[in-house]
Amino acid sequence: MAEGLDSPPQFGRPVPPPQTGWERLSELWRRDERQRYPEETVNIVKSAFTAGVAGWLYGGLPAFYQGRKAFIEGSHGELFQNRADAVQSAHRAGLRSFIRYGWRWSWRVAVFVTIFNTVSTGLAVYRNKATISNFASAGGVTGALFRMHLGLQGLAGGFVFGTVFGIPAGGLLMMMQKLSGETLQEKRSRERRELYEQKLAEWQSRLTVTELLGQTESDVQGGAEVERGGESRSS
Repeated sequence: MAEGLDSPPQFGRPVPPPQTGWERLSELWRRDERQRYPEETVNIVKSAFTAGVAGWLYGGLPAFYQGRKAFIEGSHGELFQNRADAVQSAHRAGLRSFIRYGWRWSWRVAVFVTIFNTVSTGLAVYRNKATISNFASAGGVTGALFRMHLGLQGLAGGFVFGTVFGIPAGGLLMMMQKLSGETLQEKRSRERRELYEQKLAEWQSRLTVTELLGQTESDVQGGAEVERGGESRSS
C-alpha cells in the first residue's frame, strides 16, 4: 500500500484510436473516462424505449376503444348504481384491453427496433462507414429472426420483408444525419481523432516538463557536488 502511494505517477503515451473493426465494436460496450457509453449505444437504448412506447400506443389505443365499445354493447342487461358507475366500468374494460394489447405490440416493436439498430450500428462501426447495405442487411436479419418460427419459408419471407423495410428506413436515417452536416460514423471518427490529438499534445507537454525538471535537478545536484568538492580541497 505504501509503495503504491509513494510511487510517482506514470504517464504513458496515449493509446491511438481503434484501427480494426473488432476494436471499434468492443468500444461500443465500454465507458469512457467520464463513465459514459458511446453515443451509438445510447441511441440504441433510446430508440428501443421510443419504439416500445409507440408500439404500446399503436396497439393499445385501438384496443381501448374497441374494448370500451364491446363492453357497452354487451352490458345492456346489467344494472349499475348510476351513470358514473357505468362510465367507469366501461373505462376499466377499455383500460384492460389497452394494457393487454398494448403490451403485446410494445415488446414486439421494441425488440424489432433494437435488433435492427444493433445490427445496423454494428455493421457501420465495424466497416467504419454508413451505407444503405448496412440497413438492408440489418432489416433482413431482423425479419428472418422474427419469422424463423414459421419454418424455412417464413424465414425467407421475413428476410425479404426486412430487407425491403431496411432500405427506405436506412435511407431516411442517413438523410437525416446528412442534414446535420455529417453522419454518426463521421462524427464519431472526428471526435476520436480530436480526442487522441488532445491527449497526445497533453502527454508531450507533460513529457517536456518532466525532462526540464529532471535536467534542473541534475544541474542542481552537479553544482552541489562541485561545491562540496571545493570545500573538501580547501580544508
